[in-house]
Amino acid sequence: MDPIGNPRTETQDQVDRGPRTQGLTSINRRDWLRLTVGGGAGLALGELLDVSTVRAATQRLKLENVNEFTTSCNFCSCGCGMIAAVREGKLIAMEGDYDHIVNRGSLCVKGISMFATHTSPNRLRTPRYRAPGSDRWEDISWENAVERIAQKIRKTRDATWIATEKLGDAEVPVNRTDAIAFMGGAQNTNEECYLFQKAARLLGTAFVEHQARL
Repeated sequence: MDPIGNPRTETQDQVDRGPRTQGLTSINRRDWLRLTVGGGAGLALGELLDVSTVRAATQRLKLENVNEFTTSCNFCSCGCGMIAAVREGKLIAMEGDYDHIVNRGSLCVKGISMFATHTSPNRLRTPRYRAPGSDRWEDISWENAVERIAQKIRKTRDATWIATEKLGDAEVPVNRTDAIAFMGGAQNTNEECYLFQKAARLLGTAFVEHQARL
């Protein structure tokens, strides 16, 4: 209130207090950029910043000596494309493939977790086998695992083989087994699916399915 009882205005308060000083809150982003560039140039000119060392450090960044490979997500049936970054045989990053027709670089929560799944210390890296009646798993080699699977397929196929079926009064050849089914995955390419289909038919498998239908 002024001396005669009228309410004071903001202009009157400013006059009484004097002019405001410009504080740090009035510095915008462009001013900060100028200060940063100017400060870095000043440090370089003052030999406080070793430019050659900075340039050498940039050669050890994330993309140095990195090979990129395209792959597909192994979760659902969408077949989203991914790019795997590998350095010295070790996977260091995975991201969506921006050139892929399905996902255009985007990934769902399952696809994003592929890198964490691959690098998890709990991930099994060798086949394991538990004998009938045993209470523990044991590590086996990949060669041993492939041999065991091949033997079981051959044993099951031979035990359940159907050479012919009766159609009316005639016996017709069918050459199949109903004890084995084949499952395809969304990450398989067209060429792989062709080979898998041929292998399944050669085994006499009548039940060939795909992950996307289940």
